[in-house]
Amino acid sequence: MLASVSATEPWSYAGHPVHAIAAAPAEPEGPALLLVHGFGASTDHWRHNIPALAQRHEVHAIDLLGFGRSAKPAELPYGGALWRDQLAAYVTERIGRPTVLAGNSLGGFSALAAGAALGEQAAGVVLLNAAGPFSDEQAPPKGWGAITRQTIGGALLKSPVLQRLLFENLRRPATIRRTLNQVYVDKTNVDEALVEAIRRPSLDPGAFGVFRTVFDIPRGQPLDELFAQLACPLLLLWGIRDPWINAVGRRAAFQRHAPAGTSEVVLEAGHCPHDEVPDQVNAALLDWIARLSPGTAALPADDRATVAVSGRTVA
Repeated sequence: MLASVSATEPWSYAGHPVHAIAAAPAEPEGPALLLVHGFGASTDHWRHNIPALAQRHEVHAIDLLGFGRSAKPAELPYGGALWRDQLAAYVTERIGRPTVLAGNSLGGFSALAAGAALGEQAAGVVLLNAAGPFSDEQAPPKGWGAITRQTIGGALLKSPVLQRLLFENLRRPATIRRTLNQVYVDKTNVDEALVEAIRRPSLDPGAFGVFRTVFDIPRGQPLDELFAQLACPLLLLWGIRDPWINAVGRRAAFQRHAPAGTSEVVLEAGHCPHDEVPDQVNAALLDWIARLSPGTAALPADDRATVAVSGRTVA
């Protein structure tokens, strides 16, 4: 019998309240899962994933500090190091057993960093259209920061007045919906619930400060350095029609740097495949996790490319 999705017991990191939710069947299989949202999103963005994944596994989702229902204090150094340590602490203190960390966009960058830091506590890492730079990149990949450059130009973002005006515009429901429609190929799930899930946290005190700090790209180690430190299996899950990050070119960069034994799934979707085509993502995650061998550092090298297009596995 599936347990209902509910908030976990109160937990804090660095003295600041953190929101997390969890669900699990009576007898969970395999490793636990920790789901990590992208920029501007929250645990609500996993609405179509948690019920399906929790039919087999203990599933947690967490709001990074600065987002969702978690605290947004002005004094925190928002960026990759903070979120890496927050996720690692949650796995150690609240889950307490090997965990697969799965993250979208900025959450993918944070999940990878935490997975590298956790060592044997990380059972696997799943990156869904992950953000973050490689060492040899001259400019960060596009994302939410592209909106600012397209709207008023990067040089003008140093003006606090313009920053505030841009923030007020970006959190308008009409702007949120228009932005989501740009990055969802199938717009069925761009509904009022999703728009409100993104708008509501932007009304919290401190939200503007977080916006100013992390709008362009999370700070932290380059992705290739994190790959080199990773001691667990890795799955790259792509919404290949993502216009924000040039997913085709981005995938090629990941293939150059990812560890041997990395698996891939490619879907006809945009920047948030887990919410756009959740049934396909859930099936891919459950299949990949089922093939993980406890204590194995990586999948066999000849399993590197497990590619699915529109949910259909191809050679």
